[in-house]
Amino acid sequence: MSTERRQAVVTGSSSGIGLAVAQSLLEQGWQVSGVDVTPPALDHPSFTAVHADLAQTAGIASLPLPAQPQAVVHAAGFLRAAPVGSLKLDDGEAMWRLHVQAATALADRFLPPMAQAGRGRLVLLGSRVARGIGGRSQYAATKAALVALARSWAAEVVARGVTVNVVSPGATRTAMQDDPRRGPVAPRVPPIGRLIEPEEVAALVAYLLSPAAAAVTGQELVICGGGSLPT
Repeated sequence: MSTERRQAVVTGSSSGIGLAVAQSLLEQGWQVSGVDVTPPALDHPSFTAVHADLAQTAGIASLPLPAQPQAVVHAAGFLRAAPVGSLKLDDGEAMWRLHVQAATALADRFLPPMAQAGRGRLVLLGSRVARGIGGRSQYAATKAALVALARSWAAEVVARGVTVNVVSPGATRTAMQDDPRRGPVAPRVPPIGRLIEPEEVAALVAYLLSPAAAAVTGQELVICGGGSLPT
């Protein structure tokens, strides 16, 4: 029986969904490398903090990360909202760099060795608003791009034992909801009557990293508390 430790790379691991994912994987016995621009929130013998600004994508290829992790979860992100007529191009560019370009750099670094090894999982954190919502067009566009990227990459590695998926939460109880820089658009509480918990999103991510999800690839899985249901 192999005693190899499962290794995962989790971005945005210092707060919110990324922190919940890292905690969940540590509890399951994974070795986790957490990448974030802010100080680590975890103190665990199996956790390694890697300080990096993922918006500076040129440096992602040289970050001190495992050469062949079994899983990569890109959860780093932020929201800036504004209606058309008041859009800030700098905000759109910043979100694109962190959400889309960082995902691209991570995939370019890790998917080829995963495919060579015949195993691996890449999960990107999207958003339910990727389908479009008033006041959040720039954010929605970056999250919609992740779905297209994931489906394209999944098609390239599907025969090599590697899966690529997107988990798209509705409004989730994280510090992002209270960030005054997000703009005047308030979060929409899902029909279940409360915000999604980060641990609920982390549980779905953990499933996608498990052997039971080997046949799930190229998909966007929405966890929205009924927010996508017809009204």
